[in-house]
Amino acid sequence: MQRITLLCVGKLKEKFYAEAAAEYAKRLSRYCKLEIIELPEERLSENPSPAQIGAALAKEAEAVRRKLPPSSRVAALCVEGRLRSSEELARTMAAWALGAEGGLEKRLVFLIGGSFGLHESLKAEAWTTLSMSPMTFPHHLARVMLLEQIYRAYQINAGTRYHK
Repeated sequence: MQRITLLCVGKLKEKFYAEAAAEYAKRLSRYCKLEIIELPEERLSENPSPAQIGAALAKEAEAVRRKLPPSSRVAALCVEGRLRSSEELARTMAAWALGAEGGLEKRLVFLIGGSFGLHESLKAEAWTTLSMSPMTFPHHLARVMLLEQIYRAYQINAGTRYHK
């Protein structure tokens, strides 16, 4: 069974986001071993300077690195990442699964930053970058959207009618 980790900066506070994420996590339990790791977002003032934002992102990046599972492939979510269709994501995940069966990559990690995104070094170190859209979404909603797309990828690869 595939092992997938969502490593998220920031905690889900709103009940409706948490309920939606829990529903997709439940659905995914048939297809993969899913782990969701939440890291605290660095606190910043109301109007932080670019230097303060950079310092906070660097601290978050170090916390992320400490939590990355060994032998994992990281897909960093960022607005400048590569746009993929649901079918492309399904093919990418299927290809990764074939490579993982050899024992080389044990886990696929999707990395979601906090409200200021991810530190550039994390994006540069990632196996791939992924953009949900050129539009801006709350990072909490991005988590739900990503879980749905992972579920959809499994449904596509299984040939079910979920993906229309």
